[in-house]
Amino acid sequence: MLNQRLREALPGAPGLSTDRMMRTGTSLRDTLSTGVWLCDGAMGTLLYASSGLDSCFDALNLSEPALVRSVHAKYIAAGADLIETNTFGANRFKLAPYGVQNHVVQINRSGAVLAREAADRSRREVWVLGAMGPLGRNLAPLGSVSPDDARSAFREQATALVETGVDAFVLETFSNLVEISLAIEAVRSIADLPIIAQMAFTDERVTFAGRTPGDVAQILRTLPVEVVGANCSVGPTILCDVLEQMQPVVGALPLSAQPNAGFPRQVGERIVYVASPAYMAQSVARMIQVGARVIGGCCGTTPEHIAAMRQAIDTASPAHRQPATHFRAPVIGPTPTANPWLQVPRTPLQRKLDRGEFVITVELDPPRGHSVEHLVQGAKILRDRGVDLVDINDGSLGRVSMGVLPTAVLIRERTGLDVNMHFTCRDRNLLGIQADLLGAHALDIRNILALKGDPPRSGDYARATAVFDVGAVGLIEVVRRLNEGLDAAGNRLGEPTAFSVGAALNPVADDPEREIRLLRRKVSAGAQWLQTQPVYDLEALDRFLSRAGGCPVPLIVGVLPLHSARHADFLHNEVPGIRIPEAIRARMRQASERALAVGIETAQQLVQEIRRRYAGVYLMPSFGRFDVVAEVLDAFW
Repeated sequence: MLNQRLREALPGAPGLSTDRMMRTGTSLRDTLSTGVWLCDGAMGTLLYASSGLDSCFDALNLSEPALVRSVHAKYIAAGADLIETNTFGANRFKLAPYGVQNHVVQINRSGAVLAREAADRSRREVWVLGAMGPLGRNLAPLGSVSPDDARSAFREQATALVETGVDAFVLETFSNLVEISLAIEAVRSIADLPIIAQMAFTDERVTFAGRTPGDVAQILRTLPVEVVGANCSVGPTILCDVLEQMQPVVGALPLSAQPNAGFPRQVGERIVYVASPAYMAQSVARMIQVGARVIGGCCGTTPEHIAAMRQAIDTASPAHRQPATHFRAPVIGPTPTANPWLQVPRTPLQRKLDRGEFVITVELDPPRGHSVEHLVQGAKILRDRGVDLVDINDGSLGRVSMGVLPTAVLIRERTGLDVNMHFTCRDRNLLGIQADLLGAHALDIRNILALKGDPPRSGDYARATAVFDVGAVGLIEVVRRLNEGLDAAGNRLGEPTAFSVGAALNPVADDPEREIRLLRRKVSAGAQWLQTQPVYDLEALDRFLSRAGGCPVPLIVGVLPLHSARHADFLHNEVPGIRIPEAIRARMRQASERALAVGIETAQQLVQEIRRRYAGVYLMPSFGRFDVVAEVLDAFW
């Protein structure tokens, strides 16, 4: 929530400085090519010490301008030649959780003004760098942010910084080469100011997307930037190793280094960085040796660290480096990969679909408590009716229930039935998704239905927080990579997994064109079959598929037996994705006491017709009535 001072500050931003607003950056571009220049240290570390972890640090530009200005002043007093605006996370996506996403312009302008005011008060030349970081959301296909949305967000932020007179840009802490390329493209589309482009690396000396320093340098050197480097995540020793691998690739292009003050550790409620100012200063000589010409600090560094590094730079004598020639290059795209499904062993479900055998699967909801006995008894009834596959739902209503993975394992072990495990993105971040998938594979759960998942507000916990690091398309992409032996960041995991993955289809979506585009994205990402929600009008399904140009993968059609007229009206009017023709609802009303029998007969007719036209049927018991589904199946056999 915004504090009162922020609310009062939002109507307007601080006035713009007029004496240095229109700088071209030419002098700084020349400056960055010669000598060694000291950047400031962590902004967030000092703001956290003053305002606490719950604050939106970027919004402090409006609510606590004196505090932000004082941090800049401390770094200038410590000897910094370059100071970064307090705008690292000031893009619409990162500001959204704090409710200030509509104030991108004010926050960035204020951040630039505060840095400029601090620089102008110095008795020496201090340059202002417009700081921009990642969006905080995954790009498609792993996430929902399209390249156009990313460019727009970066351009919005960069425009506000340029209009307020920054001297250059520092794009920092990026882990995705595509994302930083989009950011560079956005900045270059509005300004010809110098750009320092920095990626973050792990202690294994690769980015979080698995790219080596050489890979990163090879790409960034072709883009229109003045300096290439690394920052954050690791301390000076590892960062120097990274720059050492970059140096042979970048040629005459200057490098930059802004390490953390070592690795963090938790002391009580605080995160503490252990590298001392003296240790950071000792690392300066090696940074210069491996090519760094812009040197500063990131998380955990303070004015004391920067002062010590100032002294170390002043005693060093770096070799002169000629400015590099730069040119614009197209933004890179994802590296194409071969179709992994050609090599992945087929599951029994996939083999049935490949052979054209009709698939019958029945949905089981995990129990609200810790006993699966009711599910086991129901599953055995279904098994005796010839069902050999059950779908284990994954909390589709946003309610508390047993986890989907233990439910799936227990049902399989107690009944011998194969399972198709639904898997949603709501409750897991990207790390948790991959951990749970690897665990499922180790337990021999191989069929996955990739779903986005219902938001918590639709269930019993309206205030619960959803994750949604990735959507359904991104989840399919994650599974695809696991089947290649890679995690989502591109790191090798050893033995590849052997999942078969399906996706959901809503043929009665309010926006059919969007659903068709989503269908194509899911199939392109690797979905091997599709499952629908309950369908009561097969002609409408046919029309949708015709509009989509056909279904490129097998389709399993959902059927939910109706129990009463009230049940039918509720599903039709209150459940998204379900449309029941008026003729069926009228028939249920007319049936009166025989409504359940009529509902079973309707479901039987649908199943018989689906058998003639589609790859399978997905039966959903209402109210836990497995006996009703069993009756539907009696007519089938």
